[in-house]
Amino acid sequence: MNENRSYSTPQTGAAARPRKRLFEFKSDINPTLGLGLGVLVWVLFFGLWEFAVWSRWMTEILLPGPRTVLAALYTLFAENGFVADVLISVQRVLLSFVLACAVAIPLGILMGSFRAVEAFFDPFVSAWRYLPAPAFIPLLLMWFGTGDAQKLALLFIGVIWFLITLIADHTKAVSQDLIRTSVTLGGTRRQVLRTVIVPAALPNIVVAMRQMLAVSWTYLVIAEITAADAGIGAMMMRAKRFLHVDQIMAGILVIGVLGLLFDYLLKRLHRHAFSYLDEYP
Repeated sequence: MNENRSYSTPQTGAAARPRKRLFEFKSDINPTLGLGLGVLVWVLFFGLWEFAVWSRWMTEILLPGPRTVLAALYTLFAENGFVADVLISVQRVLLSFVLACAVAIPLGILMGSFRAVEAFFDPFVSAWRYLPAPAFIPLLLMWFGTGDAQKLALLFIGVIWFLITLIADHTKAVSQDLIRTSVTLGGTRRQVLRTVIVPAALPNIVVAMRQMLAVSWTYLVIAEITAADAGIGAMMMRAKRFLHVDQIMAGILVIGVLGLLFDYLLKRLHRHAFSYLDEYP
């Protein structure tokens, strides 16, 4: 009796490889697809925004459409000297962040490297982490007045304590085997710190800097809405007095674009400086 049997033949080449699924855990995706998905979310956002305006969900005075906001943004740059406000805000964020890094990086590395240093500083740093930076505005106004020093101090307070903690945690994560090997080979504390711990922790320190720079931008408007005569936040407060919601939203848009720009620059710096890493943040 003959039986009809079907046999599957092994496939070769590209057909033999299983297709990679879109939602496979931690798998890479095509760069073009990644870019397309990133663009799609913004298309959906602006589409929903335009639909909310079209459907009269809120009066256009309080919720202007994307085109109105872009027109206001053009007017701000072309006629109202907004470039100067943007440059002042960028200067404040960068200067305060550099000052915070100048303190947080060495202190965080020392806290992550030596238990005695951590035991001394951690109770103090941890307590400050839970204090909201805006709560210091009345004190800072009394101490520094309404000038740039008050705004720089607020931005500094807003990021330094978290930055110290992140850097200390990344430093503690350095492999103990690397440290023991260096000590066994005769390395001094200074040599181990300089040639082993710092290079091993540095990629993650840059990641921590990138994360906290984003936080610094979130504090910018809080720093500038208090008795400020220049900066993006000051422009937004002037617009509020005359119900220019389109200008306020244009200011928010500029802060978002600047934040994305600096985030991209730090990503590129990380890839260039640590090209030997298998994975990038």
